[in-house]
Amino acid sequence: MVLKYCSKLKRDSIFKFILYIILLIGAFISIFPLLWMFFSSFKTPAEVMAYPPTVIPKNPTIQNYRELFTRMNFGIYIRNSIFIVLVKTSIILYTSALVGYVLGKIKFWGRNLIFISILATMMIPWPVVIIPLYQLMLKFKWVNTYWSIIVPSVFSTFGIFMMRQFVITIPDDLVDAARIDGASQFRIFHSIILPQLTPALSALGIFNFLFIWDDFLWPYIMLIDEKLYTIPIGLALFTGRYYVNTAGFLAGASLAVMPVLIFYMLCQRRFVEGMTFTGMKE
Repeated sequence: MVLKYCSKLKRDSIFKFILYIILLIGAFISIFPLLWMFFSSFKTPAEVMAYPPTVIPKNPTIQNYRELFTRMNFGIYIRNSIFIVLVKTSIILYTSALVGYVLGKIKFWGRNLIFISILATMMIPWPVVIIPLYQLMLKFKWVNTYWSIIVPSVFSTFGIFMMRQFVITIPDDLVDAARIDGASQFRIFHSIILPQLTPALSALGIFNFLFIWDDFLWPYIMLIDEKLYTIPIGLALFTGRYYVNTAGFLAGASLAVMPVLIFYMLCQRRFVEGMTFTGMKE
């Protein structure tokens, strides 16, 4: 028995060792492109295009980063991206939580039909919506303004779904007790429901932060004035018709990735909690 138990422990140890090796190899494959991008941002344009390629720069330089802020308005692009991300994410989190509460806790005729209709909009491809939405922005005269970027995104279908699924797991006794005490629906939402949604809101906030920060197509269509450009549009300026400034592009991409990595590392625990405890039952 002892020998059999020891052999089982040995097999388990070997299996875990092999599993860790596979995970380390997978992690390295995933991280390597980011590391190469970061190191290459300190290379000269000639070294970036050299063959065979190098990982560590032979003659490190910060000229690529200096040109981002001297020859381009990259500081303005960063400011614009931060503004849009904060405004859109805040609005989406609030509206998603509010609609999720209405569909999850307030009983009225047609509630399930409205919820199904909202989910059905997730099946509509984004390219189908672009032209009608663009014509609508033209009528409102919102082209080349942040209104065209923010207003169409005040409601998130995925956010409403996620918040509604979380809200239905909150005990009805909390809501009923507040109603007996004479609390209004808005008071119940802000004082009872919203604090309970913190893990789910954190996860949804990370999703929206990543999506809005990397959004390129719609802002590229709507924004004309360079002073309104976001980081993804600014990075597109490195690609010309006959020439691509690869070194400058890698420096800009490195700066664009940094806030995302920092934000995810700071909110990683909340993200896992939100995805773990978000209720998925009726």
